[in-house]
Amino acid sequence: MAIRDALLHELQTECAKTRALLERVPEDKLNWRPHEKSMPMGRLATHLAELTGWGKLVLGQDEIDIGAGFTPTIQESVAEILATHDKNVAACKEILAETPDEEFSKTWTMKHQGKAVFSAPKFGVMRDFVLNHMVHHRGQLTVFLRLNDVSLPMTYGPSADEAGGLG
Repeated sequence: MAIRDALLHELQTECAKTRALLERVPEDKLNWRPHEKSMPMGRLATHLAELTGWGKLVLGQDEIDIGAGFTPTIQESVAEILATHDKNVAACKEILAETPDEEFSKTWTMKHQGKAVFSAPKFGVMRDFVLNHMVHHRGQLTVFLRLNDVSLPMTYGPSADEAGGLG
């Protein structure tokens, strides 16, 4: 199996779970946060929707500099968050489908104002920085939603809210 095929399968599986969760974000709670140091729910959901967009940045180039001038995107509605998610998933699937195995062993570097923050093979960056990062923030979002009494969809099995949950 080609590396891209394994990553495409994982991407499709995880992104479907992510979309199901993003659909549950309450429109009237986009500014809600559980703690003053936490991101607002809308920013967290937007970040989650953006993560697959990094696939194109990782596979389409060998480095990125995220120096001064970075401003986090804040979507104004759940519809915008879902549109961002869908657009980024489609772009990530497209570039993954075109990427030959040898590209995944090339080094990718993230810099901040010219200084390397980390470097790793592109395969590892796709798994850790894109896919695992998405799963991490999806877990955060489930807590945000639970604290707002929003029912959670199934992910790796029944939730306490659906399909005879295990709660």
